[in-house]
Amino acid sequence: MKQLIGRWQTWAGFGVGAIVLFGLAPAILSDFRLGLLAKFLCFAIVAVGIGLAWGRGGMLVLGQGVFFGLGGYIMGMHLKISDAALTNQDVPDFMQIAGVRELPGYWQPFASPVVTLVAIVVIPTGIAALLGFGVFKRRVKGAYFAILSQALAAALAILLIGQTSVGGSNGLTNFRTFFGFSLKDPVNKQMLYFIAAAVLLGSVAVVRQLMQSRYGELLVAVRDGEERVRFLGYDPANIKVVAYVVAALFASIAGALFAPIVGFIAPSQVGILPSIAFLIGVAIGGRTTLLGPVLGAIGVAWAQTLLSERFPSEWTYAQGLLFIVVVGFFPAGLAGLGVFLRRRRKGKPDAEPEPVPLPDPDPEPEKAGANA
Repeated sequence: MKQLIGRWQTWAGFGVGAIVLFGLAPAILSDFRLGLLAKFLCFAIVAVGIGLAWGRGGMLVLGQGVFFGLGGYIMGMHLKISDAALTNQDVPDFMQIAGVRELPGYWQPFASPVVTLVAIVVIPTGIAALLGFGVFKRRVKGAYFAILSQALAAALAILLIGQTSVGGSNGLTNFRTFFGFSLKDPVNKQMLYFIAAAVLLGSVAVVRQLMQSRYGELLVAVRDGEERVRFLGYDPANIKVVAYVVAALFASIAGALFAPIVGFIAPSQVGILPSIAFLIGVAIGGRTTLLGPVLGAIGVAWAQTLLSERFPSEWTYAQGLLFIVVVGFFPAGLAGLGVFLRRRRKGKPDAEPEPVPLPDPDPEPEKAGANA
């Protein structure tokens, strides 16, 4: 009965989300505000992956800007090649200004839309898998893993700034089309919003399925007692790598959507500060919940847009203060604040979280034979 009620609640939640994203928001928001919301949805897609890796897996991922930037730059390279083809030019406009007359070899594969879409999925996830196996197999975790991932983000940003073939510090800008659709047409911009909304709902559905599965139980068990999981015959490194790769995939897809929605992709969206900003939204919303990272990422991004217009210098301090307050006094984020207030109203102490039961390991061959 509980499973049936939970299933109906899930479907109801997705239904409400679909109504808000596909019906209410386009009806009441202007084209400009809808474009802003589309950008915020990209941040929310990244937050969903961080919620899985950090909230459920305990991995403090401070380098998601790397995968966000990879997806954005791969999409940006394809869009710039398409724009150059419209004007019968061999190279994009910024290369012409720099005196480059031939398209670099590593740009050429991204002239194909199919190769571009495959690369957005394969390249970031492949890098995440290699990095994850190299780090987690050596049992690097905690602050060491966070510092390593943050250093990777800083290194990529510095590398991109020094590469004039990808726009240098300016990045790739002035995208005109998206797979043949003009980005100046408001209808096409609305189409990008709908794509971002659909990807966000799909990402939440995938993460929910992972959380409810046996893998989700193992991921939480690794977070709470890695040595115990290893003692029972499971390899925590493999379990962590899956969550890390899924988070990288979501970040890459979000970056690929961000580029045409905003109209540019630059090193400023790749380095340390964007990675920390992603994390702040997840922490404030509630990293251990399903919808907390989504609401936190959208809420923080929206507040930054509104408040930074009036208080450009004070917003950074307010954001940092909010992050400190939430992490210090409400570790479950704003999503857990309602539960806390209900318990205080009823006069009940905060209940300790119940330990997650580990799946039984496979029986030993001798015991299996004896039982047979």
